[in-house]
Amino acid sequence: MLPKVQAIIPAAGVGARLKSRVAKPFILLNGKPLLFYSLAVFEKSPLVESVVIAGHPKGLGAIKRLVKKFRFKKVARIVAGGQTRCKSVANALKAIDRGTQYVAVHDAARPFISREALEAAIKTCFKESAVVVAVPVKSTIKKVDPKNLYVQETLIRDTLWEIQTPQIFKKDVLIKAHKVMACCDPTDDAVLVEKIGVKVKIVKGHYHNIKVTTPEDLKIARSFL
Repeated sequence: MLPKVQAIIPAAGVGARLKSRVAKPFILLNGKPLLFYSLAVFEKSPLVESVVIAGHPKGLGAIKRLVKKFRFKKVARIVAGGQTRCKSVANALKAIDRGTQYVAVHDAARPFISREALEAAIKTCFKESAVVVAVPVKSTIKKVDPKNLYVQETLIRDTLWEIQTPQIFKKDVLIKAHKVMACCDPTDDAVLVEKIGVKVKIVKGHYHNIKVTTPEDLKIARSFL
């Protein structure tokens, strides 16, 4: 019998950088909302029992209608997110079942996660405490002084990976990390886990698993579809 895995999808973004009148989860790609694509992958995976969505407080009704329209059966709960991504995940964690052993966190703004990458990450986490999907960076990365924009150091590219989602964690590890590091405002959950001393394992993903943040990203996403 496989361990119980639940997913959290933070979907409370308003899409300010997209300059859109429509909240980010509901921006249409080929006639379907952005949130639809990631939900569809979790819906098809036998390794994921159910999904908790953390949405903007004013958009919970719209999420419920989306779930009903596309007949997503695995969406167990829809909760109000917070002012930051981290707070949204923390709110969703409160709605995770007591018997859940692993939690997969995935950004609603990454519509192109593959089922293969998701399941590879989950299976790897059965042997680890924390796993993130990532890809090696292609470009040369330099560390720069933010005050004067002078280059401080050229980083070794072979050691650099671009972190994506999903990110999979033992439930107790993720809950502890959010509790202990509650004062932080990280860009992902793996940062919190790292700060409490837990090793994070990389699973190689795909370069098309982009995060839709800017109008240019939307154009790329539409070209992929």
